[in-house]
Amino acid sequence: MISEPARTRRARHVLFDVDGTLIDAVDNQRRVWATWAQRYGLDADEVYRVALRTRPMETFAQVAPDHDPDACLAALHELEDDDVRRGVYTAFDGASELLGGLPPGSWALVTSNYEHRVRGRFLRTGLPVPELIVDAAAVEEGKPSPVPYLRAAARLGAEPEDCLVVEDAPSGVRAGLRAGMTVWGVNSAVAVEGVHRHFASLREAVPHILAFASHR
Repeated sequence: MISEPARTRRARHVLFDVDGTLIDAVDNQRRVWATWAQRYGLDADEVYRVALRTRPMETFAQVAPDHDPDACLAALHELEDDDVRRGVYTAFDGASELLGGLPPGSWALVTSNYEHRVRGRFLRTGLPVPELIVDAAAVEEGKPSPVPYLRAAARLGAEPEDCLVVEDAPSGVRAGLRAGMTVWGVNSAVAVEGVHRHFASLREAVPHILAFASHR
């Protein structure tokens, strides 16, 4: 873990990743990719292993290079949309209390997914939806590029050094660090390299995140 960026007493903002941070979607993601792999006659475990560390188009290039990537993406989107409608989703313990306790306009979601799916998942879990969601369609460069988090800060009218990024994945952590923001990791037994603080669960982080946001 590394030292947090120095901050002045300006309003603070919190930028959340979604899957793996606020919503437990691991089983859903694995099921979607397994169904997708079955359609193409591929090994589900290998496909999922690649999908965990690459964006969809990069995944298709590695596991299904002989197939039309646009058709692959369309099939994946179909499965993901169906899962949002019919899948079972669970918010991590503390997520509802945390989001409900943050000042309006002080937080946003920054996700590699699409806004309509995020809204569907939040509806299913009862989590409050913020005013701002920066999704995959909002930026040309996804995590680990800093662009998504910088875009969220700009739209909130916040300086990067006044933003806290809450993440669970290495690519998201790198994105937050490259954006010059404070980055805390949650929901893993071992700290992701580079985080300023690590919490084994979101529940453990809740009072600290609320304290960060309320500080002036």
